[in-house]
Amino acid sequence: MTSEAQPVRRDSRQITLIDEEQDQWDGATESSPLVGASSDENGAGDNGNGKRQNSWIGYEDFADHPWWQTPSVYWLLGPYFLFTLAFGGILVPKLNLIVDLICRNYYSERQAYDPNFSFTPVILGADNPQCNAPAVQKHVATFTLILSALTGALSALTAPKLGSLSDRYGRKRLMVISSCGGLANEVITIFAAKFPDTVSYHWLILGAFFDGIMGSFTAGSILGHSYTSDCAPPSKRGVHIAYLHACLFTGLAFGPLLAGYFVEWTGSLVSIFYVVLGCHGFVILYFWFLLPESISHKRQMAARAKHQAETEATAVQLRSGLPSSVGGLVGPRVASFLDDHMGTWLPAVLSANPLAPLKILIPSGRSNGRLRRNLIILALIDTMILMSAMGAGTVVVLYSEYMFNWGTLEASRFVSIVSMVRVVILLCILPVINYVFRVRPLRRQRRESGDANVVEMNSGADNLDVWLLRIALLSDAAGTAGYIFVRREELFILCGLATAFGGLASATIQSAVTKHVPAERVGSLLGAIGLLHALGRVFAPALFNGIYAATIETFPQAFFVMLTSLFGLAVFASFFVRPHVYLQENGYVAVPVRVPGDPQDPDILSDEELPSETLPRI
Repeated sequence: MTSEAQPVRRDSRQITLIDEEQDQWDGATESSPLVGASSDENGAGDNGNGKRQNSWIGYEDFADHPWWQTPSVYWLLGPYFLFTLAFGGILVPKLNLIVDLICRNYYSERQAYDPNFSFTPVILGADNPQCNAPAVQKHVATFTLILSALTGALSALTAPKLGSLSDRYGRKRLMVISSCGGLANEVITIFAAKFPDTVSYHWLILGAFFDGIMGSFTAGSILGHSYTSDCAPPSKRGVHIAYLHACLFTGLAFGPLLAGYFVEWTGSLVSIFYVVLGCHGFVILYFWFLLPESISHKRQMAARAKHQAETEATAVQLRSGLPSSVGGLVGPRVASFLDDHMGTWLPAVLSANPLAPLKILIPSGRSNGRLRRNLIILALIDTMILMSAMGAGTVVVLYSEYMFNWGTLEASRFVSIVSMVRVVILLCILPVINYVFRVRPLRRQRRESGDANVVEMNSGADNLDVWLLRIALLSDAAGTAGYIFVRREELFILCGLATAFGGLASATIQSAVTKHVPAERVGSLLGAIGLLHALGRVFAPALFNGIYAATIETFPQAFFVMLTSLFGLAVFASFFVRPHVYLQENGYVAVPVRVPGDPQDPDILSDEELPSETLPRI
């Protein structure tokens, strides 16, 4: 419906301000009754597979699709587990490869400068005690820091872009792109390992560049969670995202173990890289040919139209904001040029800002105050959790070996036990909690209301989300605080098991944030959080390892004091998260329209020509 505001002209096209079309589910809660659900025209019947598709509005686009074309988290679990298994399995072998390559290059250069210098040949994958020299370890630490910083910095730039693009162009093709970076990285690694005399280890920097520019693991996690949120109703979304986190912890727990046995069985360090290369290739082919797209073509077109409308509105606002005094300063010709072209290049410049994706965390509008607080708190807590996982894991192992004289076997056993308890909690305990406190009450509501077609809608995090987050963070804080005081191995393991319950926090946050915004903004929102994750991936290891190294001789528990303080602050902040807060978008949106029949813009339809079901919805 056209507003009373006067139309604005831009170039040869007319911009008309229209009221944003209100979604038919505007203001609905997670369990609002489906209007007209008893009518067959509204899809009250089965989808042909015996499954009712009207319990959630997200099912509507795939109600008539066969099962092999219907998106589900179960399509994603297999390749995601393989992806995390490869990611975890390659960590130790790649570090050992880098050590051997740098060690070989270091002693070769010394021999080139001093012909009388001799050294024991470095064999890739073998026990090379000569590589434990401080000079070699220094070069290894510097080089690995460069690789980590490069990958993290580039993924911080590209992962949010991929998440935003996936809202408009679908998830699966962006998942393929993000996987290609790992594929290119492994190809370069294999060449460096097979031909060390020809391909210098410095080429691994190019592999890190390809991995980072494609989003790396950060983009894969963002797109995987976005895909899951597309095909999971709010009442089951937390459980489905927990499945992905369970795959992650399982891959990180068993990946290094399986990789170690495989290298020992084959007798070649390079062999594991061929396996990982095959895993990347399989995942790419699976995503491209077998994985059903989770965003229908209709939703993609609606998201593109909405994005175009917002871009046009920004351009008009920038053009109208040009001060009239500029003409007196730069002259009429320059002022005319700016007036004609500012709306074209300035939005591109603003979007190029590497921190621009974070703007989705602070939506405008007086009615979105509580939403801004929720999103900022949840994003910062999730980033803190990831930083502790990336940086604290190594310190915990080093501390346990220092305090209890553990060897590789004991430390590996401790890490495996904690990881497997996390998996059990995510796969067994969380689904039971979700069934008791979400699924059963929803079924009871349907039974008592006499309407079996109660539809679920995004309406912000619910009370269960909020309390699960608080309990998980409190468990993490208690377990970390225990590390400070315990001096016995049994109690140290018990504290580790307490921190395992904290695995619920990240899965709960990833699920809760997707309930705060419409479906067409989920990728952008998770991309913004991915930007924070990538920055944490860069700084966390250096920060945490540096604190531990500086205090190991005086007070080795100082690191855990700092970590406990962070978790305590997160627990305190979680009490400011409010349930049932959802994005409110009001006002006008400027969209380009043309006079019907105008041949100059055949792809742009006027308000009267555009069918209502294709208009972007809030």
